[in-house]
Amino acid sequence: MHDFTFKSLILLHYIFKKMNFKKLIFYVKIPLLFVIIMWVIKLIEIKFNLSFIDLGVLPRRLSGLKGILFSPIIHKDINHLINNSSPVLILGSLLFFFYYKIRYKLLGWLYITSGLFLWSIGRDSFHIGASGLIYALAGFIFFSGLIRNNKRLSALSLVVIFIYGSMFWGVFPTYEHVSWEGHLSGLVAGLILAIYFKNEGPKKDIYQWEIDEENEENERNEGNEGNNKNENEIQINYNYIEK
Repeated sequence: MHDFTFKSLILLHYIFKKMNFKKLIFYVKIPLLFVIIMWVIKLIEIKFNLSFIDLGVLPRRLSGLKGILFSPIIHKDINHLINNSSPVLILGSLLFFFYYKIRYKLLGWLYITSGLFLWSIGRDSFHIGASGLIYALAGFIFFSGLIRNNKRLSALSLVVIFIYGSMFWGVFPTYEHVSWEGHLSGLVAGLILAIYFKNEGPKKDIYQWEIDEENEENERNEGNEGNNKNENEIQINYNYIEK
């Protein structure tokens, strides 16, 4: 995961390096605020010897629904928190940058949907951590880049799979104390929302050959209309009988 952090920071630097500081903060501030909240929660637990684990998702119980809201900001320990901090910051910033016009809508749906799926399929225990949200963000960015005919988003998909590709194995029950159900829920939520929002946000690239084809098609249609018009005129003249 530390290798992910290093590669992620390189990616973030490459994408935002030409921006001024004010514009950079504009895209990063919400993901950064979320990470800060995660850390504040953990520090409160440590300082006052508390545990908020019972605020996690408890599947198929009404009392566990509150975890949909709270579980992403609660973590088992500092290592758990460190591992989730940089992906939330990086992937969240990418979402806000590339999907600016629908950023809040997307983030809200990814947040809630991944939590609901986890509540539906998870084991009967408390599930905590932002990893489900991370998988939702990564899944959405990856699948959306494949679905949309947009070079920048397609390239972003390849970068995401290069940096976070090994996360794919996290959707399988490899470790007893790891919520693979949360990972799977996030990935599925990302896929579904990538399909649902395929016509919103960044538009597909339009290539010159597509423009040329459209122009040729329009010219053919105009020519056919002209021919039909002439044929109609001839037909009218032919059927005209003066009394």
